[in-house]
Amino acid sequence: MRKPIIAGNWKMFKTRDEALQFVYNVNLKLPSNDFVDSVICAQSPILRDLVRRQGDSLRIGAQNMHYADNGAFTGEISAPLLENIGVEYVIIGHSERRAYFNETDEAINKKIHQAFRYGLKPILCVGESLETRQSNQTDEFVKNQVVLDLKGLGTEQVKTLVIAYEPIWAIGTGLTATSTQANDAIKAIRNVVRDLYDEETAEELRIQYGGSVKPGNIKELLGMSDIDGALIGGASLEVEAFIQMVNAAVK
Repeated sequence: MRKPIIAGNWKMFKTRDEALQFVYNVNLKLPSNDFVDSVICAQSPILRDLVRRQGDSLRIGAQNMHYADNGAFTGEISAPLLENIGVEYVIIGHSERRAYFNETDEAINKKIHQAFRYGLKPILCVGESLETRQSNQTDEFVKNQVVLDLKGLGTEQVKTLVIAYEPIWAIGTGLTATSTQANDAIKAIRNVVRDLYDEETAEELRIQYGGSVKPGNIKELLGMSDIDGALIGGASLEVEAFIQMVNAAVK
């Protein structure tokens, strides 16, 4: 059985002091990572501080990284740096990065390869716009993303990464895909991986849902056959809400 993973994406929220207070408050309340992986992905300047204060059941992730080891890339963050400070996860290809910073599937693929070179666990985000869904092209659109983003990866790498299905129309809008819609899309992603690799790889791969997930809907979403966790935005900023959603994932 796949172990659930609940990851908070704080985006550009929380100061250092606010983030540290959050970590202090959740450290002793989170269930063991024997049952669920709990992750917080924060702004890069505070990652080292959070890593140093993470408890046994919490892991820290970055929200982005560059595909080069180093170089003249002002404002970027490198995989060697993330490895050096003890970060474990990194979000790659979030729809906001694709939309606002023009990230292509080619660049995202390079980033995933780079993450694995430095022992980081990628959380790959894929998902469609409302227009794409309304034109009944969701499966084809997301399939194309998965094929391009996973290009050149081996089976053992794919088994250890995480895919987050995040329909763009449900991110920060208050709209949420129904549990059936989310599960169907995630099944389609798993089938793509099955076709690209094999049955074992597809069954071991963890696929989250993301898009206005909150305490009131997470239990229904996690009750579906193929949803292995959640990538959570705004609702992950509150201590009690985050703990409640992690507990909902314990089976």
